[in-house]
Amino acid sequence: MTEAPAEQPQPPSTGRAGRNLVSAVLVGAALGIFLVLLPLLYAPWVFSIVVSAALVVAAHELWGALAQRDFHVVRVPIYAGVALIPQAAYWWGTTAFIATFGATVLAVLGWRLAGPPEGYVGDVSASVLVAAYTGLMGGFVGLMLASSQGGQRTIAFVVLTICSDIGGYAAGVLVGRHPIAPRLSPKKSWEGFAGSVVLQVVAGVALFVVVFDAPWWQGALTGLVLTVTATAGDFAESAIKRDLGVKDMSSLLPGHGGLMDRLDSLLPNAVTSWLLFRVFLGP
Repeated sequence: MTEAPAEQPQPPSTGRAGRNLVSAVLVGAALGIFLVLLPLLYAPWVFSIVVSAALVVAAHELWGALAQRDFHVVRVPIYAGVALIPQAAYWWGTTAFIATFGATVLAVLGWRLAGPPEGYVGDVSASVLVAAYTGLMGGFVGLMLASSQGGQRTIAFVVLTICSDIGGYAAGVLVGRHPIAPRLSPKKSWEGFAGSVVLQVVAGVALFVVVFDAPWWQGALTGLVLTVTATAGDFAESAIKRDLGVKDMSSLLPGHGGLMDRLDSLLPNAVTSWLLFRVFLGP
């Protein structure tokens, strides 16, 4: 009598959201507690270093993805510039922030001259894209951190962005039926976007009233705007990955993909949060 073949172990289910939920939640919680919450509460300058390190990792992931399509990022000035931009913003302010980004671009233009002229435009363009996408947008976290109530503002920006992800994920899994842009991200639905709006607006109102003692409508407007920019950032990174032919930027974070896959919403929201907080709450 022939024995029945042994059952093969099944890979963990990723569900309708396309990722392992347990791994995603555990990794996200660990990152949030040890790399965001504790440094912001007890040593904001440590968090500025965490930001610089995260941006360099993200830049490295972009370098690897772009290299698959023969775009060669000029790594030395990019890594150095991306690390220094948020530090300049945190310690010395807006002028140093802008100057450091400009110096990074100049260094890229000069450094690439050592190579052959063929591919110069593509390599420089890819390098400046990485510098702007990671260093420039991430540098606004340094500006936010150096503001009055900098720790609270930064926590609020992170919490609001997380609420966008949670609201969108929950509503998308439960009732998502109508994709927003199926060619870019088929799992992102209008129902998920509505869930992001609801949760982020509620969180915005609560944060502005309780933490900042500010009018509720400012929190509601901030939550609404950040939902739009977070979603736009998500789609922008999806477009980059589709164009480059990669599923994730890397496999660094279990259940999440690469670090850049987690920063896709945070980076545009850093710019928008800094601006809205400055308008509503002051410098």
